[in-house]
Amino acid sequence: MNHPVRTRPAGSAEPLDRAYDTALLDLDGVVYAGGAAIAHAVGSLAEARAHGMHLAYVTNNALRTPDAVARHLTELGVPAGAEDVITSAQAVARLIAERIPAGSRVLVIGGEGLRVALRERGLVPVDSADDDPAAVVQGYGGPELPWSRFAEASYAVARGVPWFASNTDLTIPGARGIGPGNGAAVEVVRIATGAEPEVAGKPLPPMHRETVLRTGARRPLVIGDRLDTDIEGAFNGGVDSLLVLTGVTDAAQLLAAVPAHRPTYVDADLRGLLGPQPEVGGGEGRFTCGGWTASTSSDGLELAGEGAPLDGLRALCAAAWSAGGEDAWRGDAGKALARLGL
Repeated sequence: MNHPVRTRPAGSAEPLDRAYDTALLDLDGVVYAGGAAIAHAVGSLAEARAHGMHLAYVTNNALRTPDAVARHLTELGVPAGAEDVITSAQAVARLIAERIPAGSRVLVIGGEGLRVALRERGLVPVDSADDDPAAVVQGYGGPELPWSRFAEASYAVARGVPWFASNTDLTIPGARGIGPGNGAAVEVVRIATGAEPEVAGKPLPPMHRETVLRTGARRPLVIGDRLDTDIEGAFNGGVDSLLVLTGVTDAAQLLAAVPAHRPTYVDADLRGLLGPQPEVGGGEGRFTCGGWTASTSSDGLELAGEGAPLDGLRALCAAAWSAGGEDAWRGDAGKALARLGL
């Protein structure tokens, strides 16, 4: 699929929760971090729901079941049912079920979310490479996952058993900071075996397909905090996206985004759902948003004016993305971002 190169964040005269019928929300770093809700998430989602927007929660974290995720959301003040949650465990289980016969054994390296998803597809989770598995599946197992589980995966994969991964996010945000994600665990098995897994999660098509099948979304808006999963997944699916700056992506990374990682909209948090998005004007190297004007020079990004910091960031995105074109812009943004407090 060919996509036009995005050179600036888009504007929207209509509030996003009216312009789109379904919000496809990432969880970690968007709705919550660790066990606690992110600031403004609960109230913003309640208001979007009241305006008629369907809220669906789409996560690459395969550890917990949709039931458990829905209970957690409800406890945080975000009412949800299991049917509102789509996980990479569900996407990878569907992928495996299309490759091997029903009733086959699958070696599970991960948590209960993977086991439940496999059983729903008529597959049998097992724990040992000696249980004659027809496939190996690896998903985030939490910080207590024993090192011996990686050895079991390696033994089976080295024997030629097909290897699947729910996702390959290298990191995962938590209450205490950024920790290693399933992608880091996948690297352990990759190093031991030299093999490559088939991956289901964002940003790849199996996850987008799973989401559309389960939500029936017609005008979806993907909302996430990661450029290489949420935003790239939206790009690959040909749908619009909103990046919120409450998770792993910072302003400097956003300015250096390649075309597949450039979101449609940028906002500080989920309050961005509830109102219009400002237009970025200008062109030919000078871009305006709110009271700010951004441009590029031999010294990097230049920023003049005053106003809301997010408007300044939107103008800087236009300057950097236009200068980068089909590649990542690699200039110096330090002074401009410091002026915005970002």
